[in-house]
Amino acid sequence: MKKKKVAIFDIDGTIFRSSLLIELVRALIENKLFPEKSRLMYEKSYQDWLDRTGSYDTYIAKVVESFEQYMVGLRHADFMRVVKQVIGFHKYHTYVYPRDLIKGLKKQGYFILAISHSPKELLDEFCAQWGFDKVYGRIYEVGKNGMFTGQTLYKEEINDKAKILKRFIEKEQLSLADSYGVGDSQSDIMFLKFVENPICFNPNATLYKHAKKHGWKIVVERKDVIYQI
Repeated sequence: MKKKKVAIFDIDGTIFRSSLLIELVRALIENKLFPEKSRLMYEKSYQDWLDRTGSYDTYIAKVVESFEQYMVGLRHADFMRVVKQVIGFHKYHTYVYPRDLIKGLKKQGYFILAISHSPKELLDEFCAQWGFDKVYGRIYEVGKNGMFTGQTLYKEEINDKAKILKRFIEKEQLSLADSYGVGDSQSDIMFLKFVENPICFNPNATLYKHAKKHGWKIVVERKDVIYQI
């Protein structure tokens, strides 16, 4: 039996035009499920990033820190209610290039895989509408009382996207021949090395330098213009 070809996509900043987790944390605060003070953990790094005196990586790290601290004791049912609210509002806030690429590859029979560091439930809701066949994301433990414990499950695995990819491809007997990978930051380098057609989409500085060195395709989408560097 002929093996199915595979295409792997990062989500935040690659397909979605922001970060799903950032939007989720904002919504949790607005719904009063997180205290207003949780915003203080990332407010300065956010302003520093806006002023271009700090990095986006620092900002998103602080958002993650805030989320993981204040999620403890949050009811999963309340969490899912806000997840659906966030995705309902943001589901079409995507970049054109990766969205069209997914559609084209689906028509060609590719297996479409998402690997992201956002919460799995959030990714499942977002990716369902775009035809993804499998989604990997961060899984947070929910206790018997239906509340988050604050523990991250399979932490080592989700931090290594390449390891996830290699194991999944072997398990599902997918083919890396003419495979595609799309990412926007240095955390995507490891899985982009595996595919035959790595695409660096709106890359940060680290990924851009790596892509230029290795001759990878670089695509930028700005306003209503898509161009290759």
